[in-house]
Amino acid sequence: MSDAPLLEVERLRVQYPGRAGPARAVDGVDLEMRAGEILALVGESGSGKTTLARAIVGLQRPVAGVVRLRGRPLRYHRRALREHRRGVQMIFQDPSGALNARQTIYEAVAEGVRVQKLPGDEEQLVARALADAGLRPAERFFARYPHEISGGQRQRVVIAGAMVLRPALLVADEPVSSLDASVRGEILALMLRLVRETDVGVLVVTHDLGLAWSIADRVAVMYLGRIVEQGPTERLLAEPQHPYTRALLSVVPDIAHGQAQVLTGELPDPTNIPPGCRFHPRCPLVASGEAARLGIEARCRGDDPLLAAAGHSAACHAVTAARLETA
Repeated sequence: MSDAPLLEVERLRVQYPGRAGPARAVDGVDLEMRAGEILALVGESGSGKTTLARAIVGLQRPVAGVVRLRGRPLRYHRRALREHRRGVQMIFQDPSGALNARQTIYEAVAEGVRVQKLPGDEEQLVARALADAGLRPAERFFARYPHEISGGQRQRVVIAGAMVLRPALLVADEPVSSLDASVRGEILALMLRLVRETDVGVLVVTHDLGLAWSIADRVAVMYLGRIVEQGPTERLLAEPQHPYTRALLSVVPDIAHGQAQVLTGELPDPTNIPPGCRFHPRCPLVASGEAARLGIEARCRGDDPLLAAAGHSAACHAVTAARLETA
């Protein structure tokens, strides 16, 4: 794994118009990845994970901030976007929706070759990509249509269509959630093999912390448009720092710490982000009086906590207070 950043996201903000004001779907995110790394981006539905992924690929234009791939900032004119998407490819949640039902498997994989005008023999490129994705012999799939193959095979075709361009980064949005349990392990094993053989970086967007445990090198936890905790997978899942992360983990079999925690309060509303820590209206530390006992409740309600740039860190005043106590 290279030490130089493959992907850099700085202060990224994405908004959607709404009747009650702009929805701040991504609200000042900083993120880094390296080649050969698998990073899991986790959180509840509505936390901003998919919007962030789409912005990284160039499918969603931010209102502020920058995305850099191998040091080059993403620009939004046609030529720059085409070049960026050669280096960053997205694998969508539903392989059936990602494939054109009227295209053969060959045409689906060859489309990227033609758009990006890759040098070399097109048929050989397509055959190699299908074979690398586990569809062998590749020629047997050329003339088939998506409805003629299984769901797991369709996801392999989607992966082949992405990897035929030899991207530096794959962004996988819930890549196995629509597949049968018996097939999920095969697709995850395929992604791990691709990382090992090609040094591609993989950003996995998921709500499944169990999946993150099995595949990711690092985990970033997202809540209401912001990353609130990040760190190496084993350490973060074994010693979660943020109350939101602990609540998510409390209901995951084999990872849970103590009793399941049911979060109270209103669900996140990106048009009405609360002052201070955005999690404080639902935070068990505030609700139980623990934040008051620690002398941090006013800060929880009024000061926006920061996330450290490296290592295992959490944007939580309780974590900061605990570190000061032990210093």
